[in-house]
Amino acid sequence: MIYQGFAYIYDQLMKDAPYEQWVDLIIDSISRYHQGATKLLDVGCGTGEIAVLLANKQLTVTGVDLSEDMLAVAQSKAASNQVNILFLQQDMRYLTGFSEPFDVVTICCDSLNYLETKEDIQLTFQAVHAHLETNGLFIFDVHSIHKIQNVFANATFADQDEDVSFIWNSFLGDEPNSIEHDMTFFVKREDLYERYDELHYQRTYSIEDYSMWLKEASFDILKICGDFQLENIPNTTTERNFFICKKR
Repeated sequence: MIYQGFAYIYDQLMKDAPYEQWVDLIIDSISRYHQGATKLLDVGCGTGEIAVLLANKQLTVTGVDLSEDMLAVAQSKAASNQVNILFLQQDMRYLTGFSEPFDVVTICCDSLNYLETKEDIQLTFQAVHAHLETNGLFIFDVHSIHKIQNVFANATFADQDEDVSFIWNSFLGDEPNSIEHDMTFFVKREDLYERYDELHYQRTYSIEDYSMWLKEASFDILKICGDFQLENIPNTTTERNFFICKKR
């Protein structure tokens, strides 16, 4: 089945993403900080790659995403992998409708960086807190300021294969530590290539800002680490910061 637009292209764009490393960090965090956790909510689940991998770890997984098309891909992927995952269309700032709290909530793949303002992040932290059990874990990752300023800024990424080709240009945005991703995709449809254009905005903040907002939302920070390793202390060249937090 073909899905239109970015949802179909996303898995091609992310084909080299280290999804297993996200899953390993989540499972290691559960083992270290919340043994016995079984119910997990994957927020901003996208096409469901991490949700499926977590379900294969004997976790009961629910996935939410704002994009209906992404969720259609995720549902198909779960069926193909013979795992039972409930997928729901929701805004991460306003999570609602769950009958029981979760043991763990995750926001992976820098999904949090798509929020446009600090108020959106604060709302998301409050929404996550409301749907976690006491002492439940909140695990998320974000781009570092270094990655926005020195890796993405004015960079061009490209790939070409038989079915999908893309050119991806990144430019600093108007707001501090923000980036605009200007993407053009060419997707093969029979004997022709169909063009898609996407503009994506991301923004990140300092570790100190995220820490302050987490504490304001009544989370204790158990660990802040860098680039998929629980023992890696973030430094000036870290590209992805991970936060492992516990609900008070």
